[in-house]
Amino acid sequence: MTSAQSSPLQILQKTYGYTKFRGQQEEIIAHVIGGKNAFILMPTAAGKSLCYQIPALCRAGVGIIVSPLIALMQDQVDALRQLGIKAAAINSSMSPNHIRETEAKIRNGEIDMVYVAPERLLMEDFLDLLDGSKLALFAIDEAHCVSQWGHDFRPHYAQLSLLATRYPDIPRLALTATADAPTRKNIVNCLQLADGQTFIAGFDRPNIHYSIVIKDNAKQQILRFIKDNHAHDSGIVYCLSRAATEEMAEWLCEQGFKALPYHAGLSAEIRSRNQERFLREDKIIMVATIAFGMGIDKPDVRFVAHMTIPKNIEAYYQETGRAGRDGLPANALMVYGMGDAAMQRNFIESSTAPDNQKRIEHQKLNALLGLCEAAGCRRQIILDYFGDTGTPCGNCDTCLAPPETFDGTVAAQKALSCVYRTDQRFGVGYLIDVLLGKDDERIRQFQHDKTSTFGIGADTGKPEWQSIFRQLVAKNLLMVDIEGHGGLSLTPQGQAFLKEKKTILLRKYTGKIKLRRGASSGAAEDFEGDPSLLTALKTTRLTLAKAQNVPPYVIFHDKTLREMATARPETLAALARLHGMGEKKMERYGKIFLDAIAQHGAAAGG
Repeated sequence: MTSAQSSPLQILQKTYGYTKFRGQQEEIIAHVIGGKNAFILMPTAAGKSLCYQIPALCRAGVGIIVSPLIALMQDQVDALRQLGIKAAAINSSMSPNHIRETEAKIRNGEIDMVYVAPERLLMEDFLDLLDGSKLALFAIDEAHCVSQWGHDFRPHYAQLSLLATRYPDIPRLALTATADAPTRKNIVNCLQLADGQTFIAGFDRPNIHYSIVIKDNAKQQILRFIKDNHAHDSGIVYCLSRAATEEMAEWLCEQGFKALPYHAGLSAEIRSRNQERFLREDKIIMVATIAFGMGIDKPDVRFVAHMTIPKNIEAYYQETGRAGRDGLPANALMVYGMGDAAMQRNFIESSTAPDNQKRIEHQKLNALLGLCEAAGCRRQIILDYFGDTGTPCGNCDTCLAPPETFDGTVAAQKALSCVYRTDQRFGVGYLIDVLLGKDDERIRQFQHDKTSTFGIGADTGKPEWQSIFRQLVAKNLLMVDIEGHGGLSLTPQGQAFLKEKKTILLRKYTGKIKLRRGASSGAAEDFEGDPSLLTALKTTRLTLAKAQNVPPYVIFHDKTLREMATARPETLAALARLHGMGEKKMERYGKIFLDAIAQHGAAAGG
């Protein structure tokens, strides 16, 4: 082991190069070292991994880390080995000889941590290996995969409950960045962690700026967003379908960007190659379905853009959380249209899930639509959803450009009445034409020019009516028939609204949106060091990374290089005081980076 004699703080400082624990880390680590179980909910980039890595180093035996993605295990292992930690993975991509060697090290107590997929862990021969080995702990990462109420359910994760009965004396940790209250309860029950302690560290990612814009040529909107804010950055663009993913990636390449597709329909070889390029190169845009992203450790992703809405706030929070893991400013943009809501509702209804689960998924979708149509702070709504609290953030589109609201009661009554009096089967465009009193042959054909709602909305423009209908769908007063021709009909809530004449506030349509600029290129506006030195240090890092076939951030994060370029240390002692400068990295790279700083200074004339 690294040192069963060392204290957690000594390991944090000497191995990881951090001066002090953050938030609840110290309490969680002490709890687990004491042999107790835990459920840990902590936002992305808040230091979840230390909550199991340090206890695994302090306790006797090997730490077994359950991770859902084989493709990312090696990068996680490489990062630990850079710190001098004896880490390994066992998965189907490895040769039989390599697997046997690693299994022997587990059996002989020669390894600190092993990463496995749940499918591997559940194999009887692997369980037999663990039965005969000294175990420090089990860490179940991305634990939301356990719950069918979560946003990324994996059946094998639910079977991990056997760890409680087969290894009752080995501490178990379940960790995730994303789970609402029902999902948290479900995870704790499934993994039999009720006898442990739940640690909730909050959900806020203050460095991420949230923007949600109304869809109006999504491709062009995403392109303009990237050009204006992130022309030289790495980022992720999420699409709903495989075809849209490939089309968008190809189109972005035609616009001069390095964009790669990623979806489940591509071969494993292509997915692995594209993911590796994204992790190891700069300025790559990954265009992906939700098949991409879980466990991504790349710290300098500066933006995440959604071309359509995901299925719930958990998924949105998880996916946007892949931006700005280094703590530097990042942008999250979502392009939203009423058709997106209809499509997601159809996915829910056409699934084979039980009615109770469908009801829960509809509720979660409604919460996301409420976020899209919100007039208040986006971040507050997200935090409220997860049971957290916050004040208006000043770092989202609705805070920077607060939308006006108006008493939409009469407008909503007109819209719902028009839907009802046209037999609840026509789409938005037709309904608006009726409300505006348009002279149209089709309207005359159906005699809807004779209805009481014909022309009653003439005092409101077409874009305003589109916004009103969008909000009524978001508030679940109207539903869209996606299998037919997009016809609108009243929901039970919509019928009740008309009968009870309730008051409703709606967001006033402006057609405008304000995006924050300046989050690009590693948040240059906050950097006080020498930009040319930072470039030289990144070149040095890239050379070392290529020689070792690891991602550059495994050598040092941008944050460390930025500190170097600002402090310009001249001695190893000065270098050692920087963020993330552990003992092993000092031994391996200290002189190399001091030389790079000195050479840059000499070339610049001092």
